[in-house]
Order: sequence, then structure tokens, then C-alpha cells
Amino acid sequence: MILRFLALLLLAAPAMLAAPAAAQLRIDITSGTEAPMPIAVPVFPTGASAQTAAGNTAELGRQVAGIISANLAGSGLFKPISASAFPAPGVGEVTAPQFAAFRTAAAQALVTGFVTANPDGTLTIGCYLYDVFSEEELIRQGFTVTPAGWRRAAHKCSDLVYSRLTGESGYFDSRIVYVAESGPRTKRVKRLAVMDQDGANHRFLTSGQSLVLMPRFSPVNETLSYMSFAGDRPRVMIYNISTGAQQTVGEFDSMSFAGRFSPDGRTLVFSVTRAGNSDIYAYDVGTRATRRLTNGNSIDTSPSFSPDGRKIVFESDRGGSQQLYVMNADGSGAQRISFGDGRAASPVWSPRGDLIAFTRMQGGKFRVAVIKPDGSGERLLTDSWQDENPSWAPNGRVILFSRTERGGKSSLRSIDLTGRNDRRIPTPLEASDPAWGPLLK
Repeated sequence: MILRFLALLLLAAPAMLAAPAAAQLRIDITSGTEAPMPIAVPVFPTGASAQTAAGNTAELGRQVAGIISANLAGSGLFKPISASAFPAPGVGEVTAPQFAAFRTAAAQALVTGFVTANPDGTLTIGCYLYDVFSEEELIRQGFTVTPAGWRRAAHKCSDLVYSRLTGESGYFDSRIVYVAESGPRTKRVKRLAVMDQDGANHRFLTSGQSLVLMPRFSPVNETLSYMSFAGDRPRVMIYNISTGAQQTVGEFDSMSFAGRFSPDGRTLVFSVTRAGNSDIYAYDVGTRATRRLTNGNSIDTSPSFSPDGRKIVFESDRGGSQQLYVMNADGSGAQRISFGDGRAASPVWSPRGDLIAFTRMQGGKFRVAVIKPDGSGERLLTDSWQDENPSWAPNGRVILFSRTERGGKSSLRSIDLTGRNDRRIPTPLEASDPAWGPLLK
């Protein structure tokens, strides 16, 4: 009976129901916000407490709400209200909330839902968003997942809420790959590690027996590239996260590094260094054919594709100092886009195509900056001692980077495009060289 009732909650309206035209609850994220939206995320009730492979459904309801609260708070755009400020809702209140109680708690929006165990061993997690003052349902969706997938359902609910209230796509159902660091500075152990964007489901991908650097996700599948020093031979590798299978990118008699995938995942661009000179190459992942894109007496490295795959941004000292250049994907038409004091490095094109994030080295500091592809509108986003290696969230609104303190400890941080909400990303060890992966499928 309970299962039937919960199913009817989702069938009472389309699986994803847009708000009526009159509903105007929305956050403008283009200029940042100093007053995050107060939002209520009460415990997700369960019709009948049941034990599952992921735990009791009542406890899962508390954890799902906690993850959604943490995601929204972490964006800097929302201020979840303490659960002690309002009564925990029952299953019947999921579609008929007690709006007065949430108004008393000063909430502008309400995220609620339910968790239930299905006869086939799966879980159904319902997600509902309401405008507290107009008492209107803005959107709803149900997620049926395996017990192991309950955290993803919480992230998907977070993305749903974020998207509806900001007009931008979410980024919570995604992963981060990075270099985990441990041991003394003179004998550093560096391992590839992958985790959810909030630090959960952390696991190491390599053993640490050889040095690794610069991991980069493919935008379309379960692969990533990285630089390996196995056998004291620096090479770019492609690693399949699901199977653990690896392959070497090209066969060169010298150092190759800094690979990034094209938007369709079919091409990897990287650089090869010979006799102090570095040039950019393109590698066809399917045929394993390699072609050279730059050819000169300069150091050309750190290439990154535009989201349409037609352009590549890279760093080069061809003009006398380390700066950013944009060229066509075939290597032609290179144009310098960074000027001013200092040097520029590690560029990466936004998924939206409107900006390029990079490391600005100036006055003894490394800081994360953004610039338009035509070279205009450069802005510094951070002002610490050593912030570098930026990487974009899937929605192009948040940037991940690594920060090294003056004492030498390194960690992962994120910041939004306005330069606000600088926050630490939890990792079990020191961390560097992060890369944000695409939304999971």
C-alpha cells in the first residue's frame, strides 16, 4: 500500500513539471550574491522503514537531505536552514507541504521528497521543489537507482534544484580526478585518485610506485589521460577508469606531457619536448595516428580545445615570455591573447566557450584568472600565494584549482566566476593537479 502511495506521488504530475509562468523565484548568478537564498531541505521521509543493501530507508532519507543541503550550500548561492527550525514532514506532506511552517523559518524555497525500497531491490528517491511564498510546485522528478546509486540520486536532485533556480545546468553529479601526494618533500609519492565532486567515493587509481602528473578527463567516456614517469620515461598515457586498461600515447624518444581530449573524445592534444624545444601534437585515439601541430624554436605546450573543437588555446614563449595563444585545430593561425605584466600558463577553455581560465604568474604569486578568447576582459579570481592548474566544472560557472601554502602543503579549492565562494574540497591526502570531469551519464 505504501509503495503504491509513493508511486502515485510521482504519477500525479509529469516526471518533470516546470513552474507556472507566474512563479518568479530565481537567483541571478551572473554577478554573484552576498545574500544566499534561504532554502529548507528537511529529512526525506519514508513510508515504511525498510532495510536495504545501502542501509535503512529512514537513515537514507536523512543522508539524502544532508547531501543536497551540502551541495547547495557549497555553491555559495543557497543558505540551507537548520532542520530544527521546522517540523520533519511525513510522506503525505511531500505533495502537500505545510508552507506556513517554512515561511516562519524564513525559507524562500523548499526541497523535499521521499525514499522508498522497491520489491526488486532498487530504491526510488523522489525530489520536489516548491516556492514557499507562492506555494507553487516548481519542478519534480523521481530517480530509481540501485542501492549503490543513492548518492547519485541526491546529486541529481541537487542539480535539478540548482538548474531550476539559477537557469544554469548543475554540476553536482560529477567527479574529480587529481594527484594525491604524500611522503617527505625529497621523496614525494604521487598517485592518481578519483572521487565525487564532494569528496565521497574516493579511490586511488595508481599505486604510487612511479610519479604521475596532469590527469585529464575525457568528456565523453570513462577514460582519462595523464603523464607517467614509469621506467624514468615521461610519457602521456590513456587510462580506462572502469577496466584499469592503459595505453601509451605515441612512441617518442623524448618527453611527452600535458594531454587534453577534444570535445568528442576522439583526439588528444599534448606536447613533446626535444632538445629544449616543445611542440604540440594531435593523437587520434582510434587509429593511434599522430600529427604535429606546431613547429618552431619555442616552447609550445598545455593545449586545450574550444568546446566546438575548432580552436586550441596553448601557452608559448614564442614572443619572448610565457603567454597564451589561440590557433586553429590544425595548428594554423596562431594569435597571442594574453598581455600585460607577468606570465600566463595552464590555459583551459570553458565548456561554455566564453572564457579561458589560466594561471597568472605575477609579482611572485600564482593566481587563477580568466580571459575571453579574443584576449579581452582578463580578471583575477584568486589572490593567494600559489593557486594554479584551473579546471572547469561541467556548467562553466565554477573553477577547480590547486593551492600550495607557503609551508608547502597543497590542497584542492574551488571558486565561482565572480571570485566569491573560495572553498576547500576535502581530500584524504595533500592534493594537486585537479581535473573536473563531465556530468555522469
